[in-house]
Amino acid sequence: MSAHDDRYYLQHAPIGRALIHLCIPMMAAVSVGVGYNIVNAGFIGSLHSTALLAALTFGLPVFALLMAVGGVFGTGGGTAVSRLLGELETTDANGAEPIRARIKRLSAFTVWGSVIAGVAVAAAGLLFLGPIVGLLGADASAAAPTALYVGLLFAGAPVLVLAFAMEQLVRAEGATKASMIGIIASTVANLVFDVLFILLLGWGVAGAGLATVASNLVTIGYFVWHLWRRSAVIRIGVRWFRPDLATAKEVFGVGLSELLMSGFLVLSSLLLNNVAVAYGDGVLAAFGVALRIVQLPEMLAMGVFMGALPLLAASYGARATDRLRGAIGQSALWIAAIVAVFATPVFLFRGSVFTLFTDSPDVSGVGVLILTAMLVSALFNGFTGLVITLFQATGQALPATIMAVAQGLLLIPVLLIGNAVFGLTGVIWSMTISELLTFGIGLSLFAVHRRRLLSPTPAEAALVAEAIPA
Repeated sequence: MSAHDDRYYLQHAPIGRALIHLCIPMMAAVSVGVGYNIVNAGFIGSLHSTALLAALTFGLPVFALLMAVGGVFGTGGGTAVSRLLGELETTDANGAEPIRARIKRLSAFTVWGSVIAGVAVAAAGLLFLGPIVGLLGADASAAAPTALYVGLLFAGAPVLVLAFAMEQLVRAEGATKASMIGIIASTVANLVFDVLFILLLGWGVAGAGLATVASNLVTIGYFVWHLWRRSAVIRIGVRWFRPDLATAKEVFGVGLSELLMSGFLVLSSLLLNNVAVAYGDGVLAAFGVALRIVQLPEMLAMGVFMGALPLLAASYGARATDRLRGAIGQSALWIAAIVAVFATPVFLFRGSVFTLFTDSPDVSGVGVLILTAMLVSALFNGFTGLVITLFQATGQALPATIMAVAQGLLLIPVLLIGNAVFGLTGVIWSMTISELLTFGIGLSLFAVHRRRLLSPTPAEAALVAEAIPA
């Protein structure tokens, strides 16, 4: 197998080299995405309309929902494909063809299932658009632009859901460079469409919505080309779309954890905003600034565990437990190093760092404490993400779901109790405490499932020893 083959990095490359190949492109891609979010807000901000900027903010939960629906198929289908690729390495020629057929059916189910789900979400979203806009919290001045922006997102749901699912399917083979190219191509296209639709044509928030949908069409086109020309085993033609109970169970068993996690995180974020604003607009603004500062190390850590996901899945599928252990350990070290390198100077100079984003004494005063709490949370957030990814990669649906629900749901009681007992201090540290509790649950679940994950049977061990190096 050529070193230029992406599957080489999943099954044969040294762990460090494999993680460089898989994680660096993902880290670059998510960093570009963070930068784009800032630039996109700048385009709308140039129109000097608070209502239009608010519409973008109110639309974030809808965008997160569409990503989560895409994640149901992308995470569920992608991890299953990666596990089967690992299994393929330890299977003789007679047993290889049934595995290849399963990969093709799973791939087609991921693609066409996400399209069908996107159509269903679009229909429901447009039908109940008015109540949804009210639920998002848009006031009278922001209601109309929010409805327009969110309506366009729902109308483009089949495109957006498919794009999110296909990105993870491409990564399932270890093709993170192709994934990075697709994400960056979407970002560049979005910027071009923003200039055209918002600045030149003056379509405002409608231009932002159309640019988002159109740029994801570019991404889909690239991913279709990549899978058609470069993939050895993945097939997405409709003739391979044969939905059956076994395929649906394999995809949804793991994929639903993504939907639950995103749903509860959105709910928790909305509750946090409502509780924080009771202490004044300055506190809410301080939370917003601190989140933007901490977003970079959290996104880089996300790039690590997202990039490592197909490596974990393929190693588990091949029952290469030494390789799986190495991938877990080195991924954890990467996450710790990233957060430490970023957090240490920011913590030491947190007062000066915060004033780079605002000169308001009201915001800066409380913001330094909020930033401190979030820097502590960032480290455990990365480890929690790695544990969830491990369970998803190895097909452990129940612990993956428990972790996903805990990460999104625990903040609610911790926040309410902290607010009632300790006031603003309790609100500020609620995210840190809930993240620590979630990480503790993750360690407990890992201890329970460790033997199943990392202990092959004697027959499997002998087979792997012959087929795959550690």
